[in-house]
Amino acid sequence: MISQELNDQLTRVGPGTPAGEVLRRYWQPAALSDELATERPVVPVSLLGEKLVLFRDEQGELGLIGRHCPHRGADLCFGRREDNGLRCPFHGWHFDRNGQCVEQPGEPEGSEMYKKVHTASYPVIERNGIVFAYLGPGDAPDLPALDCFEAPTTHVFAFKGLWECNWLQAMEVGIDPAHASFLHRFLEDEDPADSYGKQFRDSADGTDMPMTRLLREYPRPDISVEDTPYGMRITALRHMANDHTHVRVTNQIFPGAICIPMSREMTITQWHVPVDDETCYWYSMFTSFGAPVDKDTMRAQRLKEHRLPDYAPLKNKSNQYGYDPIEQGRETYTGMGMDINVHDQWAVESMGRIQDRTQEHLGKTDVAIIRNRRRLRAAIKSIQDGDIAALPLYGDVPLSEIRGPLSNDAIAPTANWHAASEQADAARRAVCAWLAPEAEAGE
Repeated sequence: MISQELNDQLTRVGPGTPAGEVLRRYWQPAALSDELATERPVVPVSLLGEKLVLFRDEQGELGLIGRHCPHRGADLCFGRREDNGLRCPFHGWHFDRNGQCVEQPGEPEGSEMYKKVHTASYPVIERNGIVFAYLGPGDAPDLPALDCFEAPTTHVFAFKGLWECNWLQAMEVGIDPAHASFLHRFLEDEDPADSYGKQFRDSADGTDMPMTRLLREYPRPDISVEDTPYGMRITALRHMANDHTHVRVTNQIFPGAICIPMSREMTITQWHVPVDDETCYWYSMFTSFGAPVDKDTMRAQRLKEHRLPDYAPLKNKSNQYGYDPIEQGRETYTGMGMDINVHDQWAVESMGRIQDRTQEHLGKTDVAIIRNRRRLRAAIKSIQDGDIAALPLYGDVPLSEIRGPLSNDAIAPTANWHAASEQADAARRAVCAWLAPEAEAGE
């Protein structure tokens, strides 16, 4: 349990809030590049409680500015895309990519009032299908050299989805290795579908044992957590028969992302991004270390589960997430279909818009959740003390050296599981055509 005061401190994200000030020190996904692939590339963005508009101008440059015109508050999402900026249709006030008003055509001749009018504007950067924004003070930091950023665009697929809950509970499901044995438990071991749940329905690495069976039979993982320059490395060990151990390494990339293994050739890097205090988006980058990804097929699969333009899931609270009691008795632990993303969505949304952590009781398997909350509290204090260098990704390790991170599944003799896990990752990376030799370190 934690106090209501602390729960508010960790979850509220608007300007001036403790957690919001931490999140603003990091690049946050603002939109998919696909959303701008239209005849009129202008989209609304709600991020960290702020209402913004993202656009690509006639020169192909991106701008992210305040959504409401500083004149009378009209919605600039309906602005005319002119002269490398947006012009408000209400009175013709024109704003450039930096949020500066450059023209007020209805004001008296010779007026220079426009020079004093400015709306919010933030730096943006585009990487492999996602537009990231920096909403913090000062100069924006560089991006770390993570695999999802370093891979060629041919090997990365990006998507997003809307969840009706606070960002922190959404992120915490990703650093909870124990839940997979229950929430994602499949009662049958064969499934030909190439779905989002495939990562838990494939065979365990190097064996004929389906992952579904392994998770059912070994539901009590030993979980350890290590601090890293980017956040945390989380290792879950499921000790099997014949002195072998299943090793699953996942990572938390501070403050709101995770990197998890999807298959022997693919990882998922997923951000949990606050729209406001009670709603968030997950943004995922599927990174292939083998063949190029089939983006058309992957997008078509995801769009079967989501609606446009807001990327809200078709299975949701209004239709009980597709719950089927017959299926729950025969096929899946949840009765909510094969898509594990739906399982996670139900779990985090069922807690309420903002989880009441004054009523929770954490156990030993929640070690990563406990560690992360402490690190978030430490980050809040560091910002309050002006010690920015103490933040993850702001330390002495150059961002260009923060690579990977190592994230995989492996089965190895219990006596040397650690070396075997690193060897499994090294083998995957060694055959990767796009990965430079100097980038082979797990960090």
